[in-house]
Amino acid sequence: MTATNKPELDHVTLAVLQNGLNQVCNEMDLAFQRAAFSPVIAEAMDRSDGIYHRDDGALIAQGELGLPIFVGTMQFSTRTVIAQAKDLHQGDVYIVNDPYLGGTHLMDVRMAMPFYYQGEIFCWLSNTGHWRDTGGAVPGGFSATATEVEQEGLRLPPVKLYKAGVLDEEIQAIILSNIRVASETLGDIKAQAAALRIGEQRLTALLDRYGRDTVEVAVDEMRARAARQMRASIAHIPDGTYQSVAWVDSDGVVDEPLKIDLTIDKRDGELFFDLSKSSPPCKGPMNSVIATTHSAIYLAMKHIFPEVPINAGTFEPLHVVDPSGTFLYAEYPRPVSGCAAEVSQRIAEAVFAALVPALPDRLFAAPAGTSGNFALGGIDQRHDKPYVMYLFTGGGYGGSQQMDGLSNGCSTIGISTMQPVEVLEQRYPILFKEFTLREGSGGAGQQRGGFGVNYTIQLRQGWGRASFVMDHGRFGPQGVLGGADGEVNVVRVERNGEIYIPPHLSKDQDIEVAEGDLIHVSTPGGGGYGEARLRDPALIERDLRRGYYTEEQATAHWGDQMTVLRRRVEG
Repeated sequence: MTATNKPELDHVTLAVLQNGLNQVCNEMDLAFQRAAFSPVIAEAMDRSDGIYHRDDGALIAQGELGLPIFVGTMQFSTRTVIAQAKDLHQGDVYIVNDPYLGGTHLMDVRMAMPFYYQGEIFCWLSNTGHWRDTGGAVPGGFSATATEVEQEGLRLPPVKLYKAGVLDEEIQAIILSNIRVASETLGDIKAQAAALRIGEQRLTALLDRYGRDTVEVAVDEMRARAARQMRASIAHIPDGTYQSVAWVDSDGVVDEPLKIDLTIDKRDGELFFDLSKSSPPCKGPMNSVIATTHSAIYLAMKHIFPEVPINAGTFEPLHVVDPSGTFLYAEYPRPVSGCAAEVSQRIAEAVFAALVPALPDRLFAAPAGTSGNFALGGIDQRHDKPYVMYLFTGGGYGGSQQMDGLSNGCSTIGISTMQPVEVLEQRYPILFKEFTLREGSGGAGQQRGGFGVNYTIQLRQGWGRASFVMDHGRFGPQGVLGGADGEVNVVRVERNGEIYIPPHLSKDQDIEVAEGDLIHVSTPGGGGYGEARLRDPALIERDLRRGYYTEEQATAHWGDQMTVLRRRVEG
């Protein structure tokens, strides 16, 4: 179609189509969630669905219920599938989880399907679901001491799982024979494919109603407007250079911190991100593939400017220098299980810390910044079958100019929520002995950080193997503009009355636990915003009344204001 005969598009129709495309993705998300067998998808919503351009895999729309970290990575993975796809037919569905081909870690499994309209490919539909297990050295895939990707699980290049709508049972058999919980994973596979079929139905109805040409024009206009809106938002940042540093506790193998060294240049109305001075590739699984590194920057900017709609245009003014030679540009065979859930959050934290002086009214101190990945696997003697439980938890958000930080918020990378305690206790041989707010864990400041949580899990019967890939166990989430850091992540395993603390604090694997043993985890609090001496004494008094801080803690954080409060009481 030439520029002269493109259909005209009024603002109302554009808004309707933008919301219509998003709704297609939302329905895919809900279909996937409701049909999935695994609680991590069905209850915790660790999944995402989107629509991508037929030529380059550029993002057209993503569901509002999907994880932000998948925004950038699914563009990369869909682009890879498009480049490698051969002999396409309607109903073909590719499956891929290779981290180096636009992925994250092996547990995030993608499916991509060409969407045909009137006999031609109009776009691609793609989704990602976190599978509880893909094989590898430890149940759940979070191998804290892996030194090569093969130890982390089954790696799939783009292969056709469905051919013209028919499931390839041989490929399915290969996949399931490498997974500890094969029967339940089969349910997730079919749920993931069903979500794509729902997208196919809903998108067909949208095109039938408005016409292919009109929707094509709307897609182009949405992308152009998102790019303009992001540039308009960036205009609030003064020209100049902004720098920050964030730290990863360790890689799980070498007990030394990894440095994320970020420089952001604002010039010509755009932002340029340079991570090339970061630590070199590491031995353990905290390397980040380049798709995840890009996506971490994208999601950080979306946190800062949430009003900008999500599509490929959103990212056009954001330029990332590939940090070759660092642990943020992982290449085969570097292990990567911690990249999406942990390293990505340190990258986002670095972006926040760099830009807070330029945007003090929009930004905030560092959030907990860890997904708190905990996996437990063993044999459930009640049913005489293997189980794999994967759990992630919330933590404190950082304070901001407007308010104290949120307590027990989800991780920076997504909207995922912890699976309900009742569901976990029903599905697995465990009992929660404690689940409480981690009072006092927020960093002090004019606006304090939010609080993390404490939880204790007891194994009810049999035995199991526990693995942890967490972070912020050595360094708490950063305070900003004079605020204090939040409290660090803490892991303790109580076996036969003896306490075991992982040597790497927040990372370990294959910890054997038996009936009655206890696993204690305390998640980080958010960083404080502004100098503690500026905090309103009335807010300190409120926190004391609610039991958030002991008097000793409050005195340590806000000594001058506590003196004022004591005088007020005495007077």
